[in-house]
Amino acid sequence: MSTPVPFWVAGTPRHSTESTPITHPYDNAPVARASIATDADAAEATAAAHAAAEPFARASAAQRSRSLDHVARRLTERTDEIAELITAENGKPLRWARAETGRAASVFHWAAEEARRFGGEWQRLDTDPQSPGGVALVARHPRGPVLGITPFNFPLNLVAHKVAPALAVGAPIIVKPAPATPLSALLLGELLAETALPSGSWSILPLPNDRMPRLVADTRLPVVSFTGSGPVGRSIREAVPHKHVTLELGGNAAAVVCDDWSTPADLAWAADRIAVFATYQAGQSCIAVQRVFADSTIAAELTERVVQRVATLATGDPRDEHTQVGPLIDEEAARRVEQWVAEAADAGARIRTGGHRTGAEYAPTVLTGVPSTARLACEEVFGPVLTIDEVDGLDEAFDRVNDSRFGLQTGVFTHRSDSAFAALARLHVGGVVIGDVPSVRAEHVPYGGVKESGVGREGVMAAMTDLTEPRVLAFPGVSL
Repeated sequence: MSTPVPFWVAGTPRHSTESTPITHPYDNAPVARASIATDADAAEATAAAHAAAEPFARASAAQRSRSLDHVARRLTERTDEIAELITAENGKPLRWARAETGRAASVFHWAAEEARRFGGEWQRLDTDPQSPGGVALVARHPRGPVLGITPFNFPLNLVAHKVAPALAVGAPIIVKPAPATPLSALLLGELLAETALPSGSWSILPLPNDRMPRLVADTRLPVVSFTGSGPVGRSIREAVPHKHVTLELGGNAAAVVCDDWSTPADLAWAADRIAVFATYQAGQSCIAVQRVFADSTIAAELTERVVQRVATLATGDPRDEHTQVGPLIDEEAARRVEQWVAEAADAGARIRTGGHRTGAEYAPTVLTGVPSTARLACEEVFGPVLTIDEVDGLDEAFDRVNDSRFGLQTGVFTHRSDSAFAALARLHVGGVVIGDVPSVRAEHVPYGGVKESGVGREGVMAAMTDLTEPRVLAFPGVSL
């Protein structure tokens, strides 16, 4: 195999004596070897980020936005190459890998635009009789260098959501990508290295997970932005309560199909969207459809349509252009999904389609009659499996959605504006999507959850706000 892919310390490529093989999840074919950063490399990257913090915060908006625009353009130019790399290390079908590359380009584009506008606001001080009058500038300044920790399921776009907002506000960032999927992040380093971003403003360090706590604890990295599993996220927050920690954790996203969503065209649309977005990343998305609550008036027909549509999804080699559902990240993950489905079936659930595993692949699966105590009903399956339950009216549907320790996003299929606003008011989630699945995410819109789905919000501007703190410059007595 060729020379290991280098990592990046303060914008400079590095190798070490340690490397790890990256293999294709579908057939374990070798993809590349990735160099592993040493503790000394991590210490150097941290020191460089600390040293760069003040001057980078003062860098011009023009410099930052030009660099971000460059990355957006290069991602677009190299879409096919990058999509093939994502498929190789992650196993997602090429069609979804291309979509991920496009989304990452959009993140950098939005960050470039927002960097030009991120200047604070003026507020009046003559708003009550006791005020001396005057004005105040409320500016935002970076909290300091950021440690961004990213998962395997979106190895490029979730890195982009850490890197682009940080660079847009002038905050140095160190990225620790998932050990299984470092290659996309390392390729992003190639594009960042083509820019005029200053030394120390970014590093990309593939590290084993057991070496992450030292970086998390380092006081020179006052911000930690983590996307991944709930137990790990909570352990980070408990370990560094004095730091600013943003957590994007799991979910078991629901779709509610209301009684007014009842025409053949309505049901066909809902069934197609539910089938596709329960399985599109082999279910390895925290907003993949996992639970469906269908009104009793349309539940039977919707269920049949969903089962039929799921059964038609093309599975197999994700390098094939026709494949819609590829493997999970590894065989261990597929075995876990297999076990959860078997447990539900043993408890009385009915498998309507799927329900079998081959290596790291798990067939797209639909179940009905899943007991509320089964793990498929109350945990995050992170596999291509969905459950369908019948409910009587909105009240029961919303209660069932809320009966979860997660609260990320929910899709509500309805034509009624009162139902839409009721969903916004009553559902304990971070986002509600009307007329579509919960898997809809726009890169510039605030995104995040409540309860055990996380703390804080991403989305370009929301993340930029989160990575900064307000500073007030007051001019009392100044005549307006």
